[in-house]
Amino acid sequence: MTTTEIRALGLDDAHQLAPLIAENAQALKRGAPRRPDEYYAERILGDKTAEVIGAFNGEHLVAFAVFFDLPELITGLRIGQLDDIYVHPDFRNQGLGRKMIDRLVIEGQSRGWLHLRWIVPGKNTPAVALYEKIAEPDHRKSYIIPIDRIAGD
Repeated sequence: MTTTEIRALGLDDAHQLAPLIAENAQALKRGAPRRPDEYYAERILGDKTAEVIGAFNGEHLVAFAVFFDLPELITGLRIGQLDDIYVHPDFRNQGLGRKMIDRLVIEGQSRGWLHLRWIVPGKNTPAVALYEKIAEPDHRKSYIIPIDRIAGD
């Protein structure tokens, strides 16, 4: 039986992360599949603000989550923000998404986070279903300001 290990990813994991990033983009955007981009995966893994954890089935990376450690201005504490989580289709419904979130909760406890915030697309039914099982709704709504729309004004 293969065990699942969840750990922080490093630059050596870029070659396995790249195809999962492409699959995630394909799943969210539809259309033609993206080509795995190892250079982009290296940039994400080397980013000063983003952190990435991954779930390994044996030696194979099968899921990842990107998160940030951010200041929370009202309390003066810090929070975690889960930006993206992806599990390869062959490994879904096995609790990997939940295990990665549990890992981030433990990480948050060690860092003194106030909470872990996860902003999910409303149409991402599996993600919303998981979140509604393990979290409580926030009183805030999320909105975005597209920068390219105001640049010409």
